[in-house]
Amino acid sequence: MNKHNYPSSQQAWYGVVILTLAYILSFLDRQLLSLVVTDVKSDLDLTDSQVSIILGFAFALFYTTMGIPIGRLADKKSRRTIIGIGITFWCFMTAATGIVKTYAQLFIARIGVGVGEATLSPSALSIISDYFPKEKRGTAMGFFNMGVSVGSGIALILGGQIVAYFADFPPIILPLVGQIYEWQALFIFIGIPGLLVALLMSTIKEPSRKGKMTLVNESGSSSEEISIKDTIRFIYQRKEAYGWLFLSMACSVLIGYAFLSWLPTMYIRSYNIGIPTITLWLGIAFLIGGPFGATMSGWLGDKLYKKYNNNSHVMLFAYSMIILTVAAVLVPLMPSYQTATLMFIPQIVTAAGQTALAPVAMINITPNQLRGQVIAVYFFVISMTGYTLGPTSVALITDFIFKDESLIMYSMSIVSLVVGLIGIYAGFKSLNYFREQPTIVDAN
Repeated sequence: MNKHNYPSSQQAWYGVVILTLAYILSFLDRQLLSLVVTDVKSDLDLTDSQVSIILGFAFALFYTTMGIPIGRLADKKSRRTIIGIGITFWCFMTAATGIVKTYAQLFIARIGVGVGEATLSPSALSIISDYFPKEKRGTAMGFFNMGVSVGSGIALILGGQIVAYFADFPPIILPLVGQIYEWQALFIFIGIPGLLVALLMSTIKEPSRKGKMTLVNESGSSSEEISIKDTIRFIYQRKEAYGWLFLSMACSVLIGYAFLSWLPTMYIRSYNIGIPTITLWLGIAFLIGGPFGATMSGWLGDKLYKKYNNNSHVMLFAYSMIILTVAAVLVPLMPSYQTATLMFIPQIVTAAGQTALAPVAMINITPNQLRGQVIAVYFFVISMTGYTLGPTSVALITDFIFKDESLIMYSMSIVSLVVGLIGIYAGFKSLNYFREQPTIVDAN
């Protein structure tokens, strides 16, 4: 142990690896539905707009609202226990998607996945912040956040192969349930084995909490207990720093979930290729670009920290937003799926990098007792924006402006351009305010 009582490097990185496995699993479970949009629409007789609600709002509704009370709980109770319970619940709800019969039941199952996954990010990022000192957090959080792209990549490759495998099966009949659609087997096949990750959570170390803030009341006595009122006051006093960064990341996430939800469908409609080909190409792109972007941005942010202090991670974030926007606008307009996928890689690299950079920047200016809550508010803002407006904005433009589902590529480019410009502006605005914020000292 060092003077700040950090776990050994081996213990800390073991914990990060297990938490990353959980994050990979979470994105694997949440992204499966985007692979079978065409089948879900056909079997349940739905429109693009109805599917977008299942892809976005149904998941985000409780993923975001439950995140805030769970974040406060994570600031007080065992974070690894909270995550273990959450994994168990979302795996069961993923499997439940494999037996639903109606649109309403599918909606409820997606809500359940969101509730379970709401436990992960606030608790995991809080744990990682107590595993490493501030000058090493970027690298660790970059590794953790590559779970987004790795999970999405595995979902595409593995999910695509499973969909193709079950496509030629005779009708699937389960005991007590009856016949299910072929695409539903995918959710059962992925959901149940995920429970093994919940068991692994019990093997990681729950670190001591560092970087606490002490409050002194009018009588002169001090306390480390921070009330909800004090929490709100702290966040409000830093509303410009938090707010502009939240807005910029929300724009990035909105574009990201628009693509995660509709890119496979766009490939089908624009390039007339099948799911196995689509999932292989996009899956490889995620597996190449995501880990590189997340780990390199975190590492570079740590390297620049000594020179720019709190500005290092936000500065990288703001400039990466420019690259992301340009790439996202161009991807749907490429003449072939090969060139579209190549253009998609820089979008993945920068988006993955941002998922590592933004949390590190926030944690470095946030006391330990508030980290879970601030992270939960952050995920509330970016997820409600991304999950609800991302899939739905593309669908609404396609359904009500172009009125032609084959023109979905233009809907995706329009959304990317408008939202990306807002994100660029907000990113550079947040950079100004982060210069003024003190770094939290990592003392016990």
